[in-house]
Parts: sequence; C-alpha cells; structure tokens
Amino acid sequence: MGLSKRLQAVAGLVTAGYRIADIGTDHAYIPISLVEGGKSPSAVAMDVNRGPLERARFHVKEHRLEDRITMRLSDGFSAFQAGEADAAVIAGMGGALMVRILADGTEKVRSLKECILQPQSEIERVRAFLLEEGFLFIQEDMVEEDGKYYPMMKVAPPGTDKGFPEKSRGKQAGISWDETELRYGRLLLENRHEVLGRFLEREIRIREKILSNLDNTGDERIRKRADELKKELKYARKGMEYYALQGNHAGDRGDLLEGRSTGF
Repeated sequence: MGLSKRLQAVAGLVTAGYRIADIGTDHAYIPISLVEGGKSPSAVAMDVNRGPLERARFHVKEHRLEDRITMRLSDGFSAFQAGEADAAVIAGMGGALMVRILADGTEKVRSLKECILQPQSEIERVRAFLLEEGFLFIQEDMVEEDGKYYPMMKVAPPGTDKGFPEKSRGKQAGISWDETELRYGRLLLENRHEVLGRFLEREIRIREKILSNLDNTGDERIRKRADELKKELKYARKGMEYYALQGNHAGDRGDLLEGRSTGF
C-alpha cells in the first residue's frame, strides 16, 4: 500500500518483526502497509470513533488481511491487552491528546518494547512528558510534506532496554534537555538532520520578515505580538547555532547549552 511521505517515515521507525498496535488508526494505512509488506507479522488497529474504524475495516478487508489485523473500538489503550503487541504507533494527533493516552495507559505502555510517536502539535510538551516519565529516546526523524514539517520519534518505555546498545541507554542517564532541545529535538539537532536545518532557516526567515514589517505605532496588541515573535526568533536562532556547532569540540557545545556563548 502506498503511504504519504509522513506515514512512510512513521512506519519506517517500526522495528522489523514487531507486532504493532496502531492507536487512532483512522484508515488503517500504517498497519496494512507494515503487515502487507512483511515488516510486521500482525497488528491491532484501534480507534475511538466508529466511523474511522469502519473505514479501516473496509480497507483491511480490501487487502485480505482480516486474519492478521484485528479491528477494535478503543479510547487509547483501553481495549488493548498487554502482551499482544511489541510496538505502539500513535500518529497524527495533538500533543496534549497523545500525552493523555500515554498517561492513561501507563501499565500497558510499559509492556511494549517501543512507541513510535508523531504529534501534530505541542511537540515540546510531548518530549518533556516522555523524559519526565523515563522514556528513552532511540531515534528522531523529521519530514517535509506539502510545505509542512513533521517531527517524530521512536522511544522505549521505562524499564525497556532490550535490543538497544548500552551507549544509547547511558547517553541520557541523568541528563535533562534544555528548552531548545525540547522544542527541536536533541537527536535531530545532534545529528544535524537536514530537514530540521531547513525548518530552522524558515522559522528564522519568517519571523525576521514579520518583525521588520510590523507597524511600530506603540499599539499594545502589536507590542505583545512583537514580543512573542522575538522570543520565537530567539529560540530558532539558538536552535540553528546548536545545529551548526555539531561536530565542533564538545566543550564548545557545552558552553552553548549553558547559555555562555549564544549572545542572547
């Protein structure tokens, strides 16, 4: 099954051979692609709404995968049974809803080996929640499609370390992420992800242009908007500086993270 660029990237983060639980499956495109393509042996496709679930059921039947993809009406993990999947995919929903689903399903989430997450908003809130709860960030990716940018991540639930190298587990032990890393993704920044670089350039360019065109009349509403834009521009510039410094001496980056070399 052909997937959009965004969904291809999400599916690409799933570990081969893992059974999946697709939370908020909508059309069931991801489980169909993974199972039909042989990457996943089976899937549980769940949605809180009957309409999308019926569409998903139709697509599963159309691909003759009824014996390998189970359809289930479920609010988050409510109808999921621990042990029936290795990986959860939660994609295409708001960050606040994603956090709620993960928090409500804590025990079931801990039974998984990995979670593939693609929040559509409040990305930093999702990252902060995951770090606070003890999830391990294994991989981050980002794609651009139709002028929009989609960050996503593969994380291991707390206590799950099988299959991941010791250096990956230890890398985050006792280390907190700063605001720049929460906004843009530490792994995306460290790996100088090409799409993130383009995103940061666009963020800086757009905000600089808007600020230069704001009518400096002293209007309170305009001043408030200008302050917001300056704050956003400050973080985008910090992100770009962090991004550009990768590959330099580790001490230089340490100074940046402590705010000693940014000039902001």
